[in-house]
Amino acid sequence: MGLGCWSMSGPYGVSDDAEALRTFDRALELGVTFVDTADVYGNGHNEEFVGRALQGRRDRVVLATKFGRTFGTAGARGVSGRPEYVRAACDASLKRLGIDTIDLYYQHRVDTTVPIEETVGAMAELKAAGKIRHLGLSEASAENVRGAAAVHAIAALESEYSLFSRDVEDNGVLAAIRELGIALVPYSPLGRGMLTGAVRTNDGFAPSDPRARNPRFDGDNFTQNMAVVDRLTALAAEFGITGAQLALAWLYAQGDDIIPIPGTKRVKYLEENVAATAVHLTPAQLERILAIAPKGIAAGARSSDPITVRS
Repeated sequence: MGLGCWSMSGPYGVSDDAEALRTFDRALELGVTFVDTADVYGNGHNEEFVGRALQGRRDRVVLATKFGRTFGTAGARGVSGRPEYVRAACDASLKRLGIDTIDLYYQHRVDTTVPIEETVGAMAELKAAGKIRHLGLSEASAENVRGAAAVHAIAALESEYSLFSRDVEDNGVLAAIRELGIALVPYSPLGRGMLTGAVRTNDGFAPSDPRARNPRFDGDNFTQNMAVVDRLTALAAEFGITGAQLALAWLYAQGDDIIPIPGTKRVKYLEENVAATAVHLTPAQLERILAIAPKGIAAGARSSDPITVRS
């Protein structure tokens, strides 16, 4: 299991570096060895935080970061896959992280105005220069994955995947990456907290909170989705686990090439998430889960961001 670090830089409330550091430290104590950040998280704050947190123990983790979402004082604003941008973004990330080499460098979103072969070609040059070790993509279509892999081996694809978001099963992405030997790194494996059962209201989200604009947390969609979550949570209790652990264990049951990166800034949720790695669902249990949450059960689109959902 990886640790998604975005939530440590403010999207779900005010960031608290001390609390985030306690969670980060505990993750390493529990054996988490895969850490995920991006240049756009907190407009660079998250990379700086992760860099400080890793001082003296850089060799203990596989560190992933991303480029491609252009950003400024107003946050993420667009996408760029231009080779010159790729090179500049990598240098900026290395500086913020305080390291010499990025283990896994993702294109955060595909730039539809630049052939992906050009973007990946620039990434391959970064690898040849020793600035990155492995190449990754995020939210790429099956066509783009194949185009990228024709230029250079791709190690991982990061895309949304959970009981409530199973697009990769139907749009050819999962089949393509498995054919090419590419791992799937699901982000939002807990449905932005919804699948934990801990989110009981859709009122009061901060303007910076992406759930304030997410269709699944809106009006009747939220009510319908929470009815499903309540049934899943009750089933999890019957299994002797939490709703979060059920959702993560379901992901693990989808294959050994699945590496979820649930994000949290609190130790108690981290410990709950990591404990899911020891949960092994039986075929009968998996059938009962899907009887409650079949493919397509979630009400509302998974995102309101057109850059994310376009693939």
